[in-house]
Amino acid sequence: MINKANLSDIPQIMNIINKTVEEMKSYNNTQWDENYPQDKDFAKDIELGDLYVDKEDNTIIGFICVNYIEPVEYDNLNWSKYEKCMIIHRMAVNPEYRNKGIGSKLINFAEELAIKNGVNYLKTDTYSINTKMNSLFRKFNYKFVGEMSFLGKEQPFYCYEKTL
Repeated sequence: MINKANLSDIPQIMNIINKTVEEMKSYNNTQWDENYPQDKDFAKDIELGDLYVDKEDNTIIGFICVNYIEPVEYDNLNWSKYEKCMIIHRMAVNPEYRNKGIGSKLINFAEELAIKNGVNYLKTDTYSINTKMNSLFRKFNYKFVGEMSFLGKEQPFYCYEKTL
């Protein structure tokens, strides 16, 4: 069941981050590393009420941050709408629970959360070489909007939108 995260979830979240960073390194994906995201990023998400965790028997199997905070880097993109939207940030699935539909469940949750909040427009981004997240967004019919430079990374980030 997906619920708001609390501070006691951070150790499990960081364990997932560490495993995910190691996996990303195996295919030269430097989207996340030892510098980002950190526990302080998740603590802030929790403080703002924006981080959600999916748990199975008290084990976090996935998490997602959904809020209204748009990176300034979005300003130069040609979005189809300029209205209130929600943004999907920092999402991961526990490597021990992959290929069980958890990523899809988290995206569905974000879309349902937006609708519940009277928002019918979502934006998101991911590193261009993060093939798994790019595939997941395409699977859910997110439309590619363009590229942006972000976090000082060498490769561009791909930006997506979806009207619900």
